[in-house]
Amino acid sequence: MRYIRYLILAVIGVALIAVALANRGLVSLKLLPEGLARIAGLNPSIELPLFLVIFGGVVVGVLIGFIWEWLREHKHRAEVSRKSKEVGKLEREVRKLKGEKHQGKDEVLALLD
Repeated sequence: MRYIRYLILAVIGVALIAVALANRGLVSLKLLPEGLARIAGLNPSIELPLFLVIFGGVVVGVLIGFIWEWLREHKHRAEVSRKSKEVGKLEREVRKLKGEKHQGKDEVLALLD
C-alpha cells in the first residue's frame, strides 16, 4: 500500500513539473484594471511565471474551501460538544444513583439487583 502511495505522489509530482515547464512564460499581474488605475493614480503590477500564478490560484482556492467548510461545520461541532457534556453529566448521575442504591448492602446482593 505504501508503494502505491509513493507511485501516486510521483505521478502527481511529474505532472506538476510538466505543467511548470510548459508554462514558464512571464505574465504581468496588475492589482487594478486600467480605468480604475488611472482614477486611483496607482497601478502596482508584478511579473511572474505563469505556473506560479496557476499553482497560487489552486492553493488559494483550496485554502478558501477549507476555511469555508470549517465555518460551515461549526454548528455541528458545537452540537457534538454540547451532547458530549450532557452525556458526561448523565454518566456521573448514573454512577451516583447506583452508589446510593447499593449503599450498605453486600456486593453480591447488589449485583443481583
